[in-house]
Amino acid sequence: MTASSTPSSAGGTSTSSAHTSHSGAMPPPGCPAHAGAVRLSGDEHRTDPMGVYEQLREKHGPVAPVLVEGDLPAWLVLGYRENLEVVRTPNRFSRDSRIWNSLLQGHVPEDSPLLPMIGWRPLCVFVDGAEHERLRAAVTESLAKLDRRGIRRYVTRFAGQLIDQFVADGEADLVSRFAEHLPMLVLTQLFGMPEEYGPRLVEATLDLIKGSETAFESDLFVTETVRAHVARRREEPAHDFTSLLMAHPANLDDEEVAQHLRLILISANETTTICIGNTLHLVMTDQRFRASLAGVRMTLPDAVEQVLWDEPSIMVCPARWATGDTEIGNVQVKAGDMLLLGLAAGNTDPAVRPDLTMPMHGNRSHLAFSGGPHECPGQDIGRAITETAVDVLLTRLPDVELAVADEDLVWVSSWMSRHLTELPVRFKPGSVDDTAARNVVPSRAARPERVGAVPPPGPDAKAGEPAAAGANAVAAAPAAGAVPAAEEPPSRPRKSLGARIAGWFGIGKRR
Repeated sequence: MTASSTPSSAGGTSTSSAHTSHSGAMPPPGCPAHAGAVRLSGDEHRTDPMGVYEQLREKHGPVAPVLVEGDLPAWLVLGYRENLEVVRTPNRFSRDSRIWNSLLQGHVPEDSPLLPMIGWRPLCVFVDGAEHERLRAAVTESLAKLDRRGIRRYVTRFAGQLIDQFVADGEADLVSRFAEHLPMLVLTQLFGMPEEYGPRLVEATLDLIKGSETAFESDLFVTETVRAHVARRREEPAHDFTSLLMAHPANLDDEEVAQHLRLILISANETTTICIGNTLHLVMTDQRFRASLAGVRMTLPDAVEQVLWDEPSIMVCPARWATGDTEIGNVQVKAGDMLLLGLAAGNTDPAVRPDLTMPMHGNRSHLAFSGGPHECPGQDIGRAITETAVDVLLTRLPDVELAVADEDLVWVSSWMSRHLTELPVRFKPGSVDDTAARNVVPSRAARPERVGAVPPPGPDAKAGEPAAAGANAVAAAPAAGAVPAAEEPPSRPRKSLGARIAGWFGIGKRR
């Protein structure tokens, strides 16, 4: 019997009232292959995910049975080549979650924390074929019109401002005071949003991607925020990614635009935050890289690629669904089965990387951004933000070092990702950078409309000269009062800090 799916209030899908929770210790009936499977939401995976992947690889080979939230069965793809096989054959492994057999059989509850991440939406990541090409072209071609130098100028500017807030202290936590804030500051500017949206969007997107008990509430907040922004931009288009997406020949409707903005905010903020933290950790703890960087034998982009091999921001990427009975990695997969991309496990597959100590300089063939038709379209922007952020911090704080022993750092894992809770450092106290101080985050009334996209040339531009972009575009922006006051984002009920942390992370790990 097939249950119907209807749009949820957050813009995704929810199952019909016939769906019930399956919270027992065993997978739904008819899944003998998953009896005794490892829970990706369990303590074992939270404390040592890479150890779990290697145990699964040794026991099952390149594809292993696992259980996701609610003890729902899935297949975790551990092999490098098998991951590529899945992502490169959408006719066998679809992104359309509406064919998920657990969903159709009524085993997924309406309030499942999985649905905000995998419930079907009108997005390029949930469709294949011609519709995927239409939606993805709108995203990739709009992203391509963003000026990369302008993006780096924004990163430099906001990174400088964040550093100025703690540079005189001689110590700081680079996760909570730097990495967690910078990507969203840049993204909201690229989208043309008021900077006031940043902090609350950071909190909501972190909560959503962790799949916590408040994930639906956070998803609704993010979705309503971007919907309000799209409605504003429909009335007042500007030179930003939102307006570029709305003006694309693919003719996305407002809901399609809002859902794609939501997707990018969630994925780009979380993954870039983790990548910044992991890269900073690497250059401060691994003497090979520290020495190489100082000796100019290895570039910062090389260090970022090494991090993407060893500590990809997304360890487990949801998901693909088998379009029919098939075989992958010597495992028989049934139609509608869920497959999870084990990006971290694939990057350490002994079949392609037998010696994990060997540096991967210049090698971009990792799985950190997935692959195939659905490969991350914004990966170069993520690299630009990470590289520029780390470069600015190391330039401003050349003597920065860990304030605790490396083994005392605490890491937390969800079923999808793993990251540092804190990165405490110390350095010689400095002074506020005068240049950064002058380039303060604009107030709501004075916020410019030009935010990284290439603006049209001004009336005085000469033929053949490039248009002003990035920081230059900011300098040429309208004066205070020319931009209407921004609306506040939708309010969001708040839990106590302790409850939120417990819900997000569970138990941390001492590495």
